[in-house]
Amino acid sequence: MRIARWCFWMALAASGCSASGGGSSATDNRPMPGSAGPGGETGGGAGGVTGDGAGGQDDVFGSGAATGGGAGDSGGGEDNSGCIERAELVYVLSQDNELYSFRPDRKEFTRIGVLGCQTNMDPNSMAVDRDAVAWVNYVRSDDSAGTLFKVSTEDASCEPTSIELSSRWSRLGMGYSSDLSRPEAEELFVAGTTRTPGVGLGKIDGSSVIPVGEFSGSLRGESAELTGTGDGRLFGFFTTSPVQLAELDKETGEIIEAKELQGIETPSAWAFSFWGGDFYFYTAPDPFRSPSRTTNVSRYRPSDGSIDTAYMTNIGFRIVGAGVSTCAPVEQPR
Repeated sequence: MRIARWCFWMALAASGCSASGGGSSATDNRPMPGSAGPGGETGGGAGGVTGDGAGGQDDVFGSGAATGGGAGDSGGGEDNSGCIERAELVYVLSQDNELYSFRPDRKEFTRIGVLGCQTNMDPNSMAVDRDAVAWVNYVRSDDSAGTLFKVSTEDASCEPTSIELSSRWSRLGMGYSSDLSRPEAEELFVAGTTRTPGVGLGKIDGSSVIPVGEFSGSLRGESAELTGTGDGRLFGFFTTSPVQLAELDKETGEIIEAKELQGIETPSAWAFSFWGGDFYFYTAPDPFRSPSRTTNVSRYRPSDGSIDTAYMTNIGFRIVGAGVSTCAPVEQPR
């Protein structure tokens, strides 16, 4: 859910224009030239090895209470969790300021539109609440200022917020996490990544960021992107070498447990999300070194410990932010 400064394990994938094998699609809802209404634009499939397997649940990263939704097909209606179907999807933000929905179970990205936020800053990170509203962090390339906008996941329309980001918190990693006993009582957690070393975990309270605490152990001072789950937990994606996935204590910022994910690249632009019991990592290298490479999607499946780095490759655009609400399923839909 954030992008690097150059432009700037266990509880949750996408499609694109890759040269690899078939099995996924990217849908564009823009009107095609000469057409009267929205048209679909399908890119080449990005095949992946699906790491299915039995395997036991991991104590830390395995899914917990199934409080998430059921991954509906459309944006209408509510399910028995009180969530609209649109809130059960993953959303990603491109470097080109475009919003897509994402169905991990179908390896399908669908373009919603260009964000209508009135700013000359760069898109950096995103989180999505239980009402399917995206909260997007924009930042100046030198980190001298940052801001948050609210974006509709229905049409990418945008409105400013009154949230003030101080100099230590202008560039953020972001993720919502719910209260297990009251799923609707969610909080927006942020990781301060403006400075090196980073300042750790905070949360949005009213119109400002309230520091929670520094990350602990070997991850103290490292930058993290965040994602929450419908069973009340919070995770960080740390772009160390190798990259690491860690569960975070929401009260202190300390690391509960961390896992190295061998094979996933240490990226220049990155994001991640949890969906259906698995984690998805969106990574891209420095464009000056690899100008033809766009984002790869890797999947980590806690239930059997598999890491699938070929889940989707070179999808056709660079992802800098991802958001998923706590309405998303915590187990694979059946």
